[in-house]
Amino acid sequence: MKARFWIFISAFSFLYLILVFNLYRIQVKKGDFYTARAESQLAVNNLTAPRGNIYFTDKDNNFIPAALEKKYNEIYAVPTEIEDASEMARIIGPILGLEVEDLERKFNKTGDEYELLVEKATDEQLDSLNLIEKGLRKGIYPKTNLQRFYPLEKEASHLIGFITSEDEEGRREGVYGLEAYYEERLAGKNGEALGDKFIWPIAGKDLYLTIDKNIQDQAEDILSDLVGNYNAKGGSVIVQNPDSGEILAMVNMPGFNPNDYSNYEISSFLNPAVENIYEPGSIFKVITMAIGLDTKSITPETTYVDLGERTIDGRTIKNWDLKAHGTMTMTNVIEKSLNTGTVFAEEKIGHSKFLSYLKDFRLDETTDVDLPGEVRGSLASLENDPRDINFATASYGQGISVTPIRLITAISAIANGGLLMKPILEKGEQETLVKRVISREAARQVQEMMVSAVDGAIVAAIPGYNVAGKTGTAQIPDFNKGGYTDRVINTYGGFAPAFDPEFTILIKLDDPAGAPLAGQTVVPAFKELAQFIINYYGIAPDRVVDDG
Repeated sequence: MKARFWIFISAFSFLYLILVFNLYRIQVKKGDFYTARAESQLAVNNLTAPRGNIYFTDKDNNFIPAALEKKYNEIYAVPTEIEDASEMARIIGPILGLEVEDLERKFNKTGDEYELLVEKATDEQLDSLNLIEKGLRKGIYPKTNLQRFYPLEKEASHLIGFITSEDEEGRREGVYGLEAYYEERLAGKNGEALGDKFIWPIAGKDLYLTIDKNIQDQAEDILSDLVGNYNAKGGSVIVQNPDSGEILAMVNMPGFNPNDYSNYEISSFLNPAVENIYEPGSIFKVITMAIGLDTKSITPETTYVDLGERTIDGRTIKNWDLKAHGTMTMTNVIEKSLNTGTVFAEEKIGHSKFLSYLKDFRLDETTDVDLPGEVRGSLASLENDPRDINFATASYGQGISVTPIRLITAISAIANGGLLMKPILEKGEQETLVKRVISREAARQVQEMMVSAVDGAIVAAIPGYNVAGKTGTAQIPDFNKGGYTDRVINTYGGFAPAFDPEFTILIKLDDPAGAPLAGQTVVPAFKELAQFIINYYGIAPDRVVDDG
């Protein structure tokens, strides 16, 4: 009896030792292997790195999502695993709402390891699929995918851009806008399943913008109404903090919905604020005056006799109103937007100095704003064909070209006392001074001239505030026949409060029907947006109103 007891104890102990050894082998010696294998099985659908989100902000430093990662359920097939293509198509087709014939054709593909059936499956489709026994739907699988979601839809679409769908290796890539420019930061790194080893994905980093959601919303609404009311081809609005260079709003129309980008032409994705150049027209006169004042070639009180036209190199330049105004000061030139007056100012400056200053303003260079595809403006007519007539027309913004982003940086330099700042889109980025382009004194004099222009025209005036602004109505060149068409581009640039500005606004309207003057279109739009920003920021009045 004793012998049997010890035999039983010995056998049990031996089996226990085998169990302990096996547990040791699994948990210690091959622990990494089985852990990785388990993780791989659990995370096989999670190899894609979550992309960083993109956020707008507001004046209270709240963060508003503009681009997010969102989980979608996909249903796909592995045709090589499907034994009876016809039967599987008959079972699955009605559940997924797909044509049986199309499914049968997909399931019959030789050597095919993947066929997407439903990119964004509904809960009802998933529930119906799960009701079928796995053995009966072998080769049909659900999968959770991360996809980009743009909750603001068309708003700021050119600025944000979009990303491509996953390729065969699970990669997604930003191809336009901030999605492309910040690709490396936003993308992170996808995970990998390497045999018994699983490498977890590394999530991308979020991006916080200087774009103020409330100002962006208002700018979008105003530009939408402007384009619609005048049946224009499109338009742009940029709002900037002139002191820091921060971009507070960037709007372009027509826009596109990045959630559904495949339904748009490729040309729709280019950002006109940085990827299109145009001749700015009379808004450029404030830059010419700034140069004249800084070189002391003129003063605001310098006079000339306006005969209504000038003939230079066989070409006649006329004022926009086709009138002669007699003796005019340089302030009058800005108030009345006289072409002959800016030609006079440029002649006083001299061609060499004038061109040198335009280059100081970097008008033929990129701003290096954090957006892809930025193009340069052109001063080629002055450099390659330095005739008097080319400098004369350049003085009032024709024959040379700029981008909207470059033009607003020049206007902001006048607003902030003469400092050309790099435009900033990322919140927290350090301010970058490019160069002092004019003196503080010259900037102040131009500010006063622009305020006088607003007060005289009244349209952009806001009671209680000094508002500085200048219009531009530029004819669109005829690239086929040469010269200019009867179509126009309206521009208005300005800032407030004029002598301590908190914002600069540039509004551009492309080819409005009937070729109206800027005073009818973009100037009222500027006033509406400026009034909103003043109220939004709670900016105190800087001007005593005479109740009379």
